[in-house]
Amino acid sequence: QVQVVESGGGLVQPGGSLRLSCAASGSILSIYVMDWYRQAPGKERELVARISSGGNTYYADSVKGRFAISRDNAKNSGHLQMNNLKPEDTAVYYCHVVNRDGATLSTYWGQGTQVTVSS
Repeated sequence: QVQVVESGGGLVQPGGSLRLSCAASGSILSIYVMDWYRQAPGKERELVARISSGGNTYYADSVKGRFAISRDNAKNSGHLQMNNLKPEDTAVYYCHVVNRDGATLSTYWGQGTQVTVSS
C-alpha cells in the first residue's frame, strides 16, 4: 500500500504565495514521476506541473514563471511553490505519484488540498 498526503493549502490574497507539500509513504520503491494536478469547481482536473526522477520539469502555460515544482528523492516527497497567485488558481490541488518497481509502474493520488485565492 502507498499513501500520498498533501498539505499546505489555504486562503491567500491575490499576489500572495503558498507552498504545497506532498509526502508518499508505504510501499514506495522509486518515485518515477511526481505531478501536481488541480480541479476547480465545474472544471476537469488539469495537470499543473510535473517533475521526473531526473529533475526534468513541465509546467502548464497558465502557471509558468509563477509556480516551481521540486522533489526530495531520499524522502519520497515534493513541493509546489506557488507565487503571485491569482483568483483563477483557486482549486483543489492533488499530488499524483508514479511508483516504479522494475518495469511496473503504479499510480497513486492524494486526497487533495484546497487553495483559495481571494481578497
